[in-house]
Amino acid sequence: MLEHMKGAIFDLDGVIVDTAKYHFLAWRSLAEELGFEFTEEHNERLKGVSRMRSLDILLEIGGVEISDEQKIAIAEKKNRRYIEYISTLDESELLPGVKKYLTDLRERGIGIALGSASKNAEFILDKLNITHLFDVVIDGNKVSLAKPDPEVFLMACAGLKLQPEDCVVFEDAEAGVQAGKAAGMKVVGIGSPEVLKEADKVIAGLHVLG
Repeated sequence: MLEHMKGAIFDLDGVIVDTAKYHFLAWRSLAEELGFEFTEEHNERLKGVSRMRSLDILLEIGGVEISDEQKIAIAEKKNRRYIEYISTLDESELLPGVKKYLTDLRERGIGIALGSASKNAEFILDKLNITHLFDVVIDGNKVSLAKPDPEVFLMACAGLKLQPEDCVVFEDAEAGVQAGKAAGMKVVGIGSPEVLKEADKVIAGLHVLG
């Protein structure tokens, strides 16, 4: 499967870098302000989900009802906190094997794209000093439909000027695996085989491909 790919499309959180902890801290502090506890178990429900949908889930957990205007203000506040946390990111926070694998792919002439729901993807890539390793970056500012809709991966594939069957998606979330399959691509799951059972192959991390 990997021997024949012409394009590799990577999710960001949990594949390239683990910024999930910073999302969790930002959401947890907002929940505290709204008067309820937001746990790591609750946080699992937000994996691979857009910011506004994440907020809806958070409010549902807390049993809080607010207006659409308040939702927008809270989502913006969460993002400001998250950016404060990730502004300290550097190359040391790359997950094991990421830089080596991306560099190897480039040397083999394989197209590399990012396909992420994050609206801060370019900022994070810059902080990690790996922007130059990507040919195409499709993030939450460029797509309107959240995973498991395949839009983000189809746009990444088009950006690489390839067909879906020539691309392999690397994902750590169930919704992302479903999006990759819906796009007609092979999917490598990163994480638990039980959670990512729909993936074509599941590995512990990119370091095992080095």
